[in-house]
Amino acid sequence: MERLTLQELAKYLDHVIEIDYDFKAETDFAKKYGVACCAVAENNVADIKNLLNGSDVLVSGAVAFPGGDSMPDAKLMDVQRCIDLGADEVDYVINLTELKQNRWKMVEEEMGRIAELCRSHNVADKAIIETCLLTEKEKIRVCEIAKETRPAYIKTSTGNRKAGATVEDVRLIRSVVGDTCKIKAAGGIRTWYIALAMIEAGANRLGTSSAKKILDGYQLYLDSLK
Repeated sequence: MERLTLQELAKYLDHVIEIDYDFKAETDFAKKYGVACCAVAENNVADIKNLLNGSDVLVSGAVAFPGGDSMPDAKLMDVQRCIDLGADEVDYVINLTELKQNRWKMVEEEMGRIAELCRSHNVADKAIIETCLLTEKEKIRVCEIAKETRPAYIKTSTGNRKAGATVEDVRLIRSVVGDTCKIKAAGGIRTWYIALAMIEAGANRLGTSSAKKILDGYQLYLDSLK
């Protein structure tokens, strides 16, 4: 992989903004560095969208965190609400209970309905599969479903569980979905070198609450090469 510029690395990052953060300061940071997206709670989509007005930084709303156990119609309504509030993207958790109980048809139906809804509004859906809870066989099966239902992204993790993204899981997902879906790695990505490892493994986007640390560290690395 060719060495990325700071700006190129920033374009891989989904900058997580928690509810107790200073929204103005966080969106100013996002605009300054040109990150790909600000990832926020559903109720904050409109506020963040307004603060990012005039920039090319996208807004993503979070739906069904962290367990994905909403009823399908309720989850669809929450996705639609994010879209109505101005979300460019939606990060949602698939129904992990249905998956673990091997009710794969229900998993497929939900993923398909959400993907179709988002496509109809030109919004990118990111289906979170929570890899740390899945066996390898389950990871492969849900990725095979993704090849059929075609979410914009398969996302590894919410970041709220015992573990987050791993290079091995990113490679596994890529080996199954090919170019059908993009991949978002999330959870535990706190340094520039971990970020680069995820990108090299096949990730197209990185979810992180450590964007400033990653970019500041990478700038120091680039400076050391001069």
